[in-house]
Amino acid sequence: MTRAPYACRWEASRGRLHAQAPSATRSPFARDRDRIIHSGAFRRLRYKTQVFVAPDGDHFRVRLTHSLEVAQIARSLARALTVDEDLTEALALAHDLGHPPFGHSGEDALERVMAPWGGFDHNGHALRIVTKLESRYPGFDGLNLCWETLEGLAKHNGPIHEPGWALAGVDAAWPLDLASHAGLEAQLAAIADDIAYDNHDLDDGIRAGLFSVEEVAAEVPFVADCWAAVTARWPGVTARRRLVPELVREQIGRMVDDLLATTRARIAAADARSVADVRAAGRTLAGLSDGLAAQVHGLKQFLRARMYRAPAVARLRDPSEQVVEGLFAALHADPARLPGDWAATCPADEPARARHVCDFVAGMTDRYALKLYRQLVGPSPLPEEMLS
Repeated sequence: MTRAPYACRWEASRGRLHAQAPSATRSPFARDRDRIIHSGAFRRLRYKTQVFVAPDGDHFRVRLTHSLEVAQIARSLARALTVDEDLTEALALAHDLGHPPFGHSGEDALERVMAPWGGFDHNGHALRIVTKLESRYPGFDGLNLCWETLEGLAKHNGPIHEPGWALAGVDAAWPLDLASHAGLEAQLAAIADDIAYDNHDLDDGIRAGLFSVEEVAAEVPFVADCWAAVTARWPGVTARRRLVPELVREQIGRMVDDLLATTRARIAAADARSVADVRAAGRTLAGLSDGLAAQVHGLKQFLRARMYRAPAVARLRDPSEQVVEGLFAALHADPARLPGDWAATCPADEPARARHVCDFVAGMTDRYALKLYRQLVGPSPLPEEMLS
């Protein structure tokens, strides 16, 4: 495939922190994608909460399925804009690696317990995973990813002027030019994340019975317009199980078309002729038009009110945070209760000790956290059926 002049080019990559011989079959960015897929952190996403606490229902999305859906959208966008598909896919697959158990509830809990030692954020933790915590290779810690992959993970949501301690540590070891924008591949992975969760959370919310498609359409004009198009296209179909997925496809298609047109216009306006021009553009180039972004914001507001704050979801928030806080407290007080190498390598001094315990807790799946809580602390504050 011919790549656009503003694409990241693996031939001009800044390389890896630890030099390695090139692959005979894959570009460096494709190799990074494969390392992410084969990592333990990626596999654990199977049992980490997206919205509904896993395993709250076999058909609801978890972090792994969400990441795969983001990667599909991101790669399609990269192909349409002729930027590096492998780098875009790698960033999409890795963007949620740093999430702790129980989604944002787990992150809020770790942020509180880690406040004396610099706090916690999932994006910084993702960089910590791929540069330090994964230990699959004998010659180095982490996955030894290319500079461009690390840059994209760090800055996919824009420049960072005040990095937390985890990201600051990665940047100190190998500067990632945090004050500039990332390449277009990272920007596409970020907007693909938004497109995926807006639409797939809507799908999950309807499936869970939190609201009907008619209720969403009554409050969100964008959904109403797409729903009208779908029902007009299939007038003889009444089964919601067929029409709701078609609604999701319609919405994603409109967002993708708008994003491609808007991004091309912004690239032209910025006269971006290289990845350096993209980084120096002073704004994010990949995104929705102002008009569609405002319409999609209405969908986000609806989901926030009717799904993320719904009683069925909210009732598990405090118990989930209690599990994470209880595990951290128990293990921080007595690191000998950590398993195997985690106990043997736990530092004695702070903040390293707290950060070591936090690394362990953040890596847990929902179900492992529940089982370990029962062993170390006591009866689970979450429903017992979730321990199976």
